[in-house]
Amino acid sequence: MFTESKILVAGAAGLLGSKIVAAIINAGGYVIATDIDLELMRRKLQEIGLKINSSALVTFELDLTVESDSQKLFADNRGITGAVNATYPRNKTYGADFFDVTLASFNENLALHLGSAFSFSQQCAAYFKRHQSEFSLVNISSIYGVVAPKFSLYENTTMTMPVEYAAIKSAIIHLNKYVAAVVNDSKFRVNSVCPGGILDKQPVNFLEKYKEHTFGKGMLDVDDIIGTILFLLSSQSKFLNGQNIVVDDGFSL
Repeated sequence: MFTESKILVAGAAGLLGSKIVAAIINAGGYVIATDIDLELMRRKLQEIGLKINSSALVTFELDLTVESDSQKLFADNRGITGAVNATYPRNKTYGADFFDVTLASFNENLALHLGSAFSFSQQCAAYFKRHQSEFSLVNISSIYGVVAPKFSLYENTTMTMPVEYAAIKSAIIHLNKYVAAVVNDSKFRVNSVCPGGILDKQPVNFLEKYKEHTFGKGMLDVDDIIGTILFLLSSQSKFLNGQNIVVDDGFSL
């Protein structure tokens, strides 16, 4: 499926990013895995059974919030056929209650997350313009970039749904459309996957309430998202462009 593909995965130390790397390699592809913490990423990839010295994998340190770092990475690597942005940059006050979020903190988080998504998308488009070979970019949005939060789910937990997250993830969906339109070439595709909630040690009472809003699955496993990402990276989605695919077992209905 990916035997002639070279995919750049940003945020490869994360819960989703590491599994994306493994799935691409298992499908026959070559991966350029990047993260802001190189040693953590290598350890995470080894923990899920990947060999760091594999001929199908190369690892780099990359801070997507530093524009020159992305520019250098794309300048130093040839033959890239696709990219996935699974990063999640945020500041120390991210996730505060809505009424406690300061304008400065809100703006900083937008700059970190949405700003880096813009920069990465821009570099992918510029790379395509230079090389004129088929390229597919996949950004990660969220169900809360599509529908309003269900705040009742968070009652009696320490969890919340950050306002920054909703603003950023909804903006990424439209960013895809803008980038697709400005490049205006069917050989360059940019789409997003919009997952429902992903299991990551959430409280039992939250999981039970969340499940009531789905058709039975409840919170998703990471593997439930991977197939859609692989589809968007592959030639099977050849003329899908500027779109957002929701994977949420009916949560948004």
